[in-house]
Amino acid sequence: MAPKLRPLSIPKRFPIWVSLNLRFSSSSCAARAQNSNIDVDPTPSSPIKSVSAVRSFKNKLSLENPVGHTDSSIKIFRWASLQRNLTADTYCQVVLKLGFCGDTREMEELLREMVRSDCVGLGEKLEFLMGSLCGSGRLSEALGVFNVAVSGVRSLSISACNALLGALVREKRDFDSVLLVYKEIVKMGIVPNVETLNCLIEGLCEMGHIDYALNQFRRMDKKGCVPNSRTFELIMRSLCSSDRVDEALKVLDEMSEIGCCPDRSFYGSIIPFLCRANRLDGAIKLFRVMIASDRSQDLSVHDNLILCLCENLRLDDAINLIEEMGEARLVPTGRMCVAVVKTYCKLCDFDKAKNFLDETGVFEVEAYNALLESYCGTGRFFEAIKLLKEMAERGAIDRFSLNILVRRLCEEGEIRTAQEVVCRMIVSSYAPDAATYSSLIIGHSKNGSSNDALKLFQRACGENCVLDSESYHELIEMLCSTKKILEAVEVFRYMSNKGCSLHGSSFSLLIREICQMGRVDEAIRLRALAFSIGTLCDTAAYADMISGLCGLNKARDVAVIFSQMLVEGCTLDVETYCVLVRALCVYNRVRESVILFDRMIGDGFIPDSDTLEVLLSCMVGCSRLHTIMHSLEKIIDQEGLPNSMMYNMIINGLWKEGHKQEASKFLDRMLGKGLVPDVATLGLLVGTVEVL
Repeated sequence: MAPKLRPLSIPKRFPIWVSLNLRFSSSSCAARAQNSNIDVDPTPSSPIKSVSAVRSFKNKLSLENPVGHTDSSIKIFRWASLQRNLTADTYCQVVLKLGFCGDTREMEELLREMVRSDCVGLGEKLEFLMGSLCGSGRLSEALGVFNVAVSGVRSLSISACNALLGALVREKRDFDSVLLVYKEIVKMGIVPNVETLNCLIEGLCEMGHIDYALNQFRRMDKKGCVPNSRTFELIMRSLCSSDRVDEALKVLDEMSEIGCCPDRSFYGSIIPFLCRANRLDGAIKLFRVMIASDRSQDLSVHDNLILCLCENLRLDDAINLIEEMGEARLVPTGRMCVAVVKTYCKLCDFDKAKNFLDETGVFEVEAYNALLESYCGTGRFFEAIKLLKEMAERGAIDRFSLNILVRRLCEEGEIRTAQEVVCRMIVSSYAPDAATYSSLIIGHSKNGSSNDALKLFQRACGENCVLDSESYHELIEMLCSTKKILEAVEVFRYMSNKGCSLHGSSFSLLIREICQMGRVDEAIRLRALAFSIGTLCDTAAYADMISGLCGLNKARDVAVIFSQMLVEGCTLDVETYCVLVRALCVYNRVRESVILFDRMIGDGFIPDSDTLEVLLSCMVGCSRLHTIMHSLEKIIDQEGLPNSMMYNMIINGLWKEGHKQEASKFLDRMLGKGLVPDVATLGLLVGTVEVL
């Protein structure tokens, strides 16, 4: 009888030297198997060899260089996964690294093996994987873990599912993914809680499905959930964003009825929405609830409410609120002070605005600048200069403060006083900037000091300053009025290169002056430059260019300019119609002349006698008078033709073109006006009688 052998047992702990040899043996064995391209023997071996193979895999697979070792390391892991006693932690570490590498296919394959192995602590590791991948922004991989867990009928905790849902909503992923996760949660028998439903409601609101979100909100009690502050915040915020503020206020009442206490986030979100919707009563009511609940330290809420009160001219309420802030040791923001000062000035209560700044001890420069600008805007320069001195003493002054006063003085033509302020500005170490140059150029332009204005302009160019459009407007108009057209062109080219647009009236004046100089080609080039920066010609400027082109016998260019007018949607006036009709007739553009003349009459304009004479001569000369008969009849019905000569031209022309009946009608109209036909027309009349 063969002796019974004692079963082989491996102790839990090995000596260090044994462990090292085993680690070396397992990894080198796997490496040899890989290098020789021979399939690894799947026969179970020592669990320590499995662990050491996985450790070798972990060392090879790094986030910095995941591609180079992924294939070989996966082979090692597949061999190791066939060994006994592979733990969930080992699977978890490998799957996590594959997820970070973006190798979704291999990751999900190993996940399925992990689920089939039914390791101890499997559920916890799946949740850990989902949380880690979500925290790293790997939502696709986190969804992969969730799907494998669901397919393997592995129950997950509601907190892990909520973390995935929340990440999907925050990253604004496809709502179908959110809905899929929610449905799988329900299928697995996991009971959704209020956080789950909040994620679903937020996703619906983000997609604009506010009615579906409201439906979920109304059904929360049927699902055993009570809406919390976050739920009401999501619903009310979406309703306010959709201009459904009345419904939002009803939801607020429901919140009070069920005794739900809003948190700080709710106040900070909803009160500004109500302010923007100009629902002050609701905003103030909610604000008082916030104060009573001792959640009053959010300055942004105070800021929005005070701004809304000022916009609605409820200054007393705004001041009371600022006083309450002082009692709570909250310092008003600059925006609050500026809003209060501007509202006082809007109501012309300048003294109260000044007292507010003095009593509250505000040192915000913006608030003082608001009062300074109001003083200057109403011509209170004495108070403005006095305030400026006080600002300097308090250290609440900047370059913008000085530029405000300089600008207003220049706009009023007080250039000397403005220059004195600029001198003080330089002494105070504030160098003139683009705003300063713009103001001074306006002042000199209003006074007609072209040389001084040009010197300042050249200095600004030397410093590469970009002036404002108003200064360019004043300078170009002044240069045109003093017949310094070439200098005006230089100014326009400079501002165009800086991307600044010019007022349409100023540009039209410049074009008119250039055309009067006979430099129509230059005017056309400037028009193209103006179009590139958004400055459009008015109808008068186009009329000037067309008149100039007619004088140069450039018919083709006239047609191009007319086409550009139509493209830009210019509204033609009677003068422009007349210029265009005459130009087209001069160049024998009969068809275009007829179309434009009919359009002119249709727009209710009557051409002057010169234009009408040119048009009739053109139509008679090419035997096309019958094409404008109906428009001529409208002119006769409204005002009549200027003289009998035009009647005679029409009658004779229509007769020669074979439209004898129409010619007779015009003859009757002529006689009805008490005009006597000439000999030729009488001959036609006599001939007609003889025929009859």
